[in-house]
Amino acid sequence: MKTNLSVDHLDIRFSSTDANNLVANEQHSVVVKSTVYGYIRVSTREQNEARQMDAMKQFGVDRVMMDKQSGKNFDRPAYQRLLRRLKPGDVLVVKSIDRLGRNYRDILEQWRIITKEKQVAIVVIDMPLLNTRSNRDLTGTLIADIVLELLSYVAETERAFIK
Repeated sequence: MKTNLSVDHLDIRFSSTDANNLVANEQHSVVVKSTVYGYIRVSTREQNEARQMDAMKQFGVDRVMMDKQSGKNFDRPAYQRLLRRLKPGDVLVVKSIDRLGRNYRDILEQWRIITKEKQVAIVVIDMPLLNTRSNRDLTGTLIADIVLELLSYVAETERAFIK
């Protein structure tokens, strides 16, 4: 396991090397496998990220990015690096929606950027209904959108109470 440590974030690799992401198919061409990224956020350096890390390992993510910073906005070093690395077909895993952020509008905007612009699936471990990997009918999409809106609202409301 390779660990890169800096003041603001950790970047932990569970896979051996990026070269393992290249696989030859039957026609002898190279296919780039999608990467399953995990994102962990705790608000302060004193908080313990072990519960989130355990969930990522259990899920089987390839790479974990972590910030020890408030979720009030998305100006976080590891999150911004993660956003730059995401490519179509990848999967982003978070333990819960409030680990992604605590600002209602920003969560919805980042969700749109990741799923629509970047074409990356999102899995929220604690809320399987928000798993964008599964194909949904119109009703399923409506319900997931409502749940996302509600949980984003709750995340920001909790942040207001934490202050």
